[in-house]
Amino acid sequence: MTGESIPKFTLPALKLWDAIPIDSKQSLLSIVGCGKCRHEVTITNFSGTVTKGDLLLVGKRSECHGDVAKVIERR
Repeated sequence: MTGESIPKFTLPALKLWDAIPIDSKQSLLSIVGCGKCRHEVTITNFSGTVTKGDLLLVGKRSECHGDVAKVIERR
């Protein structure tokens, strides 16, 4: 990951993240809505935690570098 920090995850979040297939991870990271840019962007420099059983990624938008979060619901 050029110019990005290594993602930091809590242990429960890492277990959920590791269970996601790699191609799905790429898709999840690249489909993040940005209210400022008004289109979908990629989340960068993110960390992961578990909130109410769901994986929560918090990081920066790829274009405007503002804060963004994405919830990945457990199935």
